[in-house]
Amino acid sequence: MNGRFWARYAWTGALGVGALESGGLGSGTAGSGTLESGVLIDVAAGRIVSLQADSAPGDAVVLDGLVIPGLANAHSHAFHRALRGATQLGGGTFWTWRETMYRVAAALTPDEYLELARAVYAEMALAGITCVGEFHYLHHAPGGVAYDDPNAMGEALIEAAAQAGIRITLLDTCYLSSGFGAPPDETQLRFSDGSGEAWAERVGGLKERDHARVGAAVHSVRAVPADQLEVVGAWAAQRNAPIHAHVSEQPAENEGCLAAYGVTPTRLLADHGLLGPRTTAVHATHLTSQDIALLGGSATTVCMCPTTERDLADGIGPAREVQAAGSPLSLGSDSQAVIDLFEEARAMELNERLRTRRRGHWTADALLRAATADGHASLGWPEAGTLKAGALADLVTISLDSVRTAGPLHGAETAIFAATSADVSDVVAGGRVIVRRGVHQLVPDVAGALRQALARLAA
Repeated sequence: MNGRFWARYAWTGALGVGALESGGLGSGTAGSGTLESGVLIDVAAGRIVSLQADSAPGDAVVLDGLVIPGLANAHSHAFHRALRGATQLGGGTFWTWRETMYRVAAALTPDEYLELARAVYAEMALAGITCVGEFHYLHHAPGGVAYDDPNAMGEALIEAAAQAGIRITLLDTCYLSSGFGAPPDETQLRFSDGSGEAWAERVGGLKERDHARVGAAVHSVRAVPADQLEVVGAWAAQRNAPIHAHVSEQPAENEGCLAAYGVTPTRLLADHGLLGPRTTAVHATHLTSQDIALLGGSATTVCMCPTTERDLADGIGPAREVQAAGSPLSLGSDSQAVIDLFEEARAMELNERLRTRRRGHWTADALLRAATADGHASLGWPEAGTLKAGALADLVTISLDSVRTAGPLHGAETAIFAATSADVSDVVAGGRVIVRRGVHQLVPDVAGALRQALARLAA
C-alpha cells in the first residue's frame, strides 16, 4: 500500500535509531525514544520510505495525536475470548479455569472459529495491535478426527487475520500428552497429532502469505514428551522459524517435570536444543536461578502476559531478572481477559513495584519497545515495530484529548502510564488504514461481531 501520513507527534527510537535529520523534541539517545513533531511519513509498497519532522501535512492523511509503531501481541489464544467475564465466580485456580476453557474448545468448528477470531482480531486492531502470535493447538474435529483439510482450523485463523487487516504468525502447536506421558483426554484429542512426526507432516501443509507466517510451538513439557521435543525444534530450525513454548507457568509443571526427568522445564528445553534467539518462553513465572541464566545466556525471549497471569493467580514472573540476564521481553494478551498492550506493559512494571516495593524498574521507552520491536522480532517479523525507513508502515495513533491523556505530552510515558486501548484512534497496518477515528474499516461493528460470534458459540 502507498500513501502519505502526517503525525502531529511521533515516537521513534525503539532501537536507538536517533533523532530525525531535521531535529525535534528529543535527544535520540540509544535505548530511549525520541519525540518528533510534525512528522511526514511517506509509504510505498507497505513500507516506510522516509520520515521528515517539522513538516506541514499538505494532502497527507492526518494522524492527530501521538504516533507509535504498531503493537505486537506475542501470545494469543483467540478462542479464550469466549471466557471473558464467565470464569470469575467460585474462586479456584488455573486448573479449574482450564476445565471451563476445555468446554469452549470442545464446541468450536472451523466456521465458528473464523467468525470468532475475525472479531477478536478486529478488537486487537482497535487496540493498536497490527500483528498477533496465535499459539494454536485446536487442530482437529472432536475425537481427534482430522478435517478434510487437516489445517482447517489454522487456515480459519489466517483468514480471520486477513479479514481484520492485521498480520499473524501462526504458532502451530505440538500437543501430544495430557501430562508427562499420559494419553490425551477426550478434549485434548482435538489438540493431538499422535506424534511429533505427524505434527510436522501436517504443519508442512501450511503456506505462508503476505500477512501470515508460520512458526512452531511446544505447548509445554507436560504436553510434549522429551523424545519429541527435538522433532519440533528441527522443523523450526530448518525453516528459520520462531518457536514458542509455555514454560513454568505453574509450580505443578515444575514438580511434574522434576519427577519425570529430574530437571526443570527450562533445563529440559535447553538439553534438547530448543533455547536460542528464535525461541520465546511464555510466562516463565516460576524459574530457578539456573533457569534464568539458561534463558538469558541463550538470548531466548521471554513473553510476559501480566493480565492473564494475575487473572489466573499464576504469580509474578522474574521479568527484570531474565532481561538482566540477556533475554529480550515481549508481551501478550494470552487468555484475552483484557486486550490492551498498554496495560500489559504497565502491569509488568507495576507488578514489579508490588513485588519489590520499589518504583522504576523499566523506562516507558523500554516497555514500549517490548510491545513493539521486540514483540515483532519474537514473531519472526524483524522488519516491523519501528518508525524508520524500510520498516513496515504500521502506525498507531494515540489520542491526546481523552480524560486519560489530556495534559502535557510525555512521549512514551503518556502511552504506557496514561493511555489505554480506548485511546487508540487510528491504525495503519502495512500502509493500509484499518482503523480511522476509532472505527474499524473492515469490521465496522466490532462489538456486534463479537456478540454474534459468542452467541453462536453458546447456542
